[in-house]
Amino acid sequence: NKQEEEEETNASSLASRRKKKERNYMVAKWQAHKKWITSMAWEPMHRSNSGSSCERMATASKDGLVKVWNTRTRACIVTCSGHTDSVECVKWGGEGLFYTASRDRTIKVWTAESGNDIGKLVRTLQGHGHRINTLALSSDYVCRTGPFDHCGSIFGGNNNNNNNNTAAIEAAKKKYQQFKDQQQCERLVSGSDDYTLCLWHPTLDKHPIKRLTGHQQAVNHISFSPDARFFASASFDKKIKIWNGQTGAFLVTLTGHVGAVYRVAWSVDARYLVSASKDSTAKLWEMPLGKRAKETLPGHADEVYALDWSPTGGSVATGSKDRTIKIWKH
Repeated sequence: NKQEEEEETNASSLASRRKKKERNYMVAKWQAHKKWITSMAWEPMHRSNSGSSCERMATASKDGLVKVWNTRTRACIVTCSGHTDSVECVKWGGEGLFYTASRDRTIKVWTAESGNDIGKLVRTLQGHGHRINTLALSSDYVCRTGPFDHCGSIFGGNNNNNNNNTAAIEAAKKKYQQFKDQQQCERLVSGSDDYTLCLWHPTLDKHPIKRLTGHQQAVNHISFSPDARFFASASFDKKIKIWNGQTGAFLVTLTGHVGAVYRVAWSVDARYLVSASKDSTAKLWEMPLGKRAKETLPGHADEVYALDWSPTGGSVATGSKDRTIKIWKH
C-alpha cells in the first residue's frame, strides 16, 4: 500500500511538473484562420506605443486572408481581404505599412498604424507572372533586433534600462532613424515561381523599379544583408545570387550546392552568408564576391529546410527533414 501511495504521489508530481512546464512555454492559444497559417510577422518595436511593446502581430493563411492581432487580448484587430488565393508571406515594415504576397501573383500594401485606418489597402503591386513565394525588406534586420545592438545591449543606452519599456522603444526609434538616414527609402524584393525577382519602392510606387532575371527555376527565399547593401536569392536551380541592395544590379552567382537551395541568412557584419539545401548540407560563403563556399557544414541526414543566423553573430542554427537541429559556432 505504501509503495502504491508513493507511485501515485510520484505520478501526480510528474503530471504537475508537466502542466507547469506547458504553462511556462505556451502563454496563449487561439483559433486564427480557417486554413493553415503560412507566415507571421511581429510589429517592429519602434512602431509601438509607449504603453505597449510589440503586442501586435500579422498572420497570413491559405484561406487568402491576413489578420492583425493583439496578442495580449487575443483579439483580431482587423481582417484584410483582397487576395484571391493563398497568402504565402507577410512582412511588417518600418514605415507604418505591412506587405503581403500571394499565389494570385500580387503584393498588397496595407496600413499598419493604430486607429480606424489600420488594414486599409494602400496599393497593389503587380509585376510577376506566377505565384509569389517570398518577400524581403531592406529594414528586416533593424526591425527584427529592435532596441538591441549586436551584443544584446540596449542601443546607445544604459543596460540598466533593459526592463524599461519606454526606454527600449526610444532606443529602437533612435536605431531605426539612424538606419533610415543611410537609406533612400524602404525597399522590397519579391521572388516568384516565374524565376524572377522584382525590386520595389513600395512606400512610393506600385510599379517595380527593376525586374531581376538570371535564375533558371523558382525563387525560394530572399534575404537582405543587415546593412541593406546587398540581398541574396536562393532558388531550385541550386544557385544563390547576390545583388546590389540599392539598384538591384547583379553581382555574383554562388555555385556549390548539388540540390535546391531553400534558405539563406547573413552574418551581423554582412561579411558572410550561409545557405541551406536539399543536398543535406549548409554552406558558408564569404561576401560579397566569394564564388566558392568557404566551408561546408555537413552532418544532417536529409534536406535542410530551416536556417537562421543569431542576431549576436555567434551562432548559426540549421533544421532538417531528419528532425534534428544543429547549432554551429562562428
